[in-house]
Amino acid sequence: MAMATKLQWLPRLLLLVHSTFFLVSHTVALPLPWTLDHASGLHPVVLLPGSSCSQIEVRLTDDYEPPSALCAAHKGDGRWHRLWKNAAAPDADAVCFADQIRLVYDDAAGDYRNAPGVETRALSFGSTRGFLADDTADKELCMGNLVEALERAGYRDGETLFGAPYDFRHAPAPPGTANREVSRFRRRLRELVERASRTNGDMPVVLASHSQGGYFALDFLNRSPLPWRRRFVKHFVMASTGAGGFVLLMQGLPSSGSYGSASPADVLSPPQARMTFPGTLSALPSPVAFDNDTPLAVTQNRSYAARDMPAFLAAAGLSPLEVRLYKTRALPVALSLGPPLVPMTCVNGVGVPTVEKLVYTGSGGLGAAPEAVYGDGDGVVNLASILALDVVMGGDPRQEYYRSIRITNMSHRGVVSDSRALEQLLGVILHDVASTVDTHAM
Repeated sequence: MAMATKLQWLPRLLLLVHSTFFLVSHTVALPLPWTLDHASGLHPVVLLPGSSCSQIEVRLTDDYEPPSALCAAHKGDGRWHRLWKNAAAPDADAVCFADQIRLVYDDAAGDYRNAPGVETRALSFGSTRGFLADDTADKELCMGNLVEALERAGYRDGETLFGAPYDFRHAPAPPGTANREVSRFRRRLRELVERASRTNGDMPVVLASHSQGGYFALDFLNRSPLPWRRRFVKHFVMASTGAGGFVLLMQGLPSSGSYGSASPADVLSPPQARMTFPGTLSALPSPVAFDNDTPLAVTQNRSYAARDMPAFLAAAGLSPLEVRLYKTRALPVALSLGPPLVPMTCVNGVGVPTVEKLVYTGSGGLGAAPEAVYGDGDGVVNLASILALDVVMGGDPRQEYYRSIRITNMSHRGVVSDSRALEQLLGVILHDVASTVDTHAM
């Protein structure tokens, strides 16, 4: 079936995260802060895309218990089949899709896993082809324009340009917490960075991320030994990522709010399929960017600030388990967000109306459709979260080089797709950081 049809059966929070990134971009003419002549050769570049851009494949073992005979079509055949971004799947596959993409929390292991008998992997790790979507409509969102710009500058996929797709359902967890999928991703990314450097004259790499990819990149860098970081990473360029999540994500949490009647997955798939993905919880607003006196959601009976997120999640209908996992996995990561201690440039759009407060005026509380109050940001990430980067990253004395570039009237996806923003972003990627004297330029 078409991708737009398949999205109807996603767990409701994944649908929100995916759909909010399809915002109108704005063109803005800004001069480059440097010229490309300052670039010191083609340092290898590794790209980490935004949420939902990675393509996921599935393999069904003999242990898989399908909800219908149709879902058993590939059971035990030993082959990998496209699960996410499969535009050719029939409509009848919707229930199978929901059952196979769901995550289950294993209390004994203290970690998320696939449903029994379901194996998954990100397609084409090491290549940007792993997230350059089949659907051309996704090209702007999934770094397609940036890849083309880099190729025009002389980069070649698999030689000087590499991709690090990841399973976007998962998210970083605190040290000491079981997190098999993300731990595996970190190992593979480390091997990729080392290989990219080794095959390019031992030059350090440039890591560049968009949106959710920034959280994975920061987790990777902060979990890597500092001497290794300084040897292998020339520059970390983080686009369209804030330091404290964003309010818009809260709008999709109430089960009866934004999406109306239940989807087929809600009716037909097992209850576990409706569990919130950890990758979604990691982007909720946190006290790092939103202070304790700023209401983000307001009902007739109470208001919720960032510090009240557990209470908001419970009131929104998430299970006690999901609230506990937010408190023990997502929130500690958000509160401990820190600088990578390698040269870092943050590139964000601002000047686009962005939801900053949800007002529920009806008697149904969070179950009613809210009225949105808008403020500044990139249409997804709030300005408060963007500005917090200057404190969390740039304000740390250990972060020797930090630069923040904010492009006016630029949307979340526009940062990696708009021609003027790409000119800025390409200049940052190709720029020789060592030649810059002002290490905390704004």
